[in-house]
Amino acid sequence: MTDEIRLIILVLASLALSFIISFAATPVVKTFAHRIGAMDVPKDDRRMHNVPIARIGGLAIFFGFIVSVLLFADINMQVRGILLGLVVIVVLGLIDDIQPLPALLKFVVQIAAALITVWHGVRIEYITNPNIFSSEPYLYLGVLSVPVTVIWIVAITNSVNFIDGLDGLAVGVSSIAAFSMLIIAVMVSEPNVAVIVAALAGGCIGFMPYNLNPAKIFMGDVGATSIGFILATMSIQGLFKFYAIMSFAIPFLILALPIFDEVFAVCRRLLAGKNPMSADRGHVHHRLIDMGFNQKQAVAIMYTMSGILGLVAVVLTVSGELRAMMLLLAFIAAVIVGGKVMLGSAGHGKERPGKASGTFTKENGTNAEKTDKEGNTDEKN
Repeated sequence: MTDEIRLIILVLASLALSFIISFAATPVVKTFAHRIGAMDVPKDDRRMHNVPIARIGGLAIFFGFIVSVLLFADINMQVRGILLGLVVIVVLGLIDDIQPLPALLKFVVQIAAALITVWHGVRIEYITNPNIFSSEPYLYLGVLSVPVTVIWIVAITNSVNFIDGLDGLAVGVSSIAAFSMLIIAVMVSEPNVAVIVAALAGGCIGFMPYNLNPAKIFMGDVGATSIGFILATMSIQGLFKFYAIMSFAIPFLILALPIFDEVFAVCRRLLAGKNPMSADRGHVHHRLIDMGFNQKQAVAIMYTMSGILGLVAVVLTVSGELRAMMLLLAFIAAVIVGGKVMLGSAGHGKERPGKASGTFTKENGTNAEKTDKEGNTDEKN
């Protein structure tokens, strides 16, 4: 059996097993959530569902992911560090979904989880030199590798939580990002990364039928932050280590949508003189709703944007002569679409009361319409 065929079998097995476990475990997790009181109860005008909904569905994704990784991945020192840090994130998210924790405490614990992975050798040590006129093809970060890695992990961990505001949005965007990483990992000969992100993709897809509009269960902080943590750490293992001319752009393209939404939210609040931890209704998905799209249409638009950016990342990896052109086109398209979305509904992102989410804010439960004609409800994890 050739190495390529063996890798394909491992990837498919990892994806399939994670999917089956996640799909089968979600109803069990839902029942468990009811018993322990991990429910999202509609109690203010930011929560648009009309009945309490379980919000620890991310446990099912975690179960599928961890079993597949333990069975099919090579548990080396770096992977061990990632799994240890992930367990910290999962426990933190589960506690927060049952009894909300202070944002500062969550931020500190997330830094600790990131440092665990760094201690086990998961670091961004090199990045491609963006200065095309330099004789050095890449930059060595040295002692800066630790803070840069921690910032990256914590930021991406929370970015998924920021976009978790409509039924099926975060889990779908995360699935697209995982598949993009999977394809690139296979192409650049990173088999262990491919197996692990396949497990993540399978877990997300297994959970998706229960989370699509109208959602029967939410992934909660335990799901959003754990998925973000896996995407952040695996991008370090599989993308930042690929020293090609535009490799620094690849992880940013794959995760561009949650990164953009997170950065824009923090900057928007700071410029308005508000606490960056305060919740508001100015996210991309909110803007789409305010522009007249219903939940399913808004989610489909964001799926499309994420898919295009992932495709561009794949093209940048394999097509040398097209890299510069594709990157330019992707940038122009992102600017046009982002500008249209952000400026098209100016004045509609008024802040409403709500509790903080993740490290920064709990951004879920979102649109201005209580339900659409099909009886769909908003997600609040």
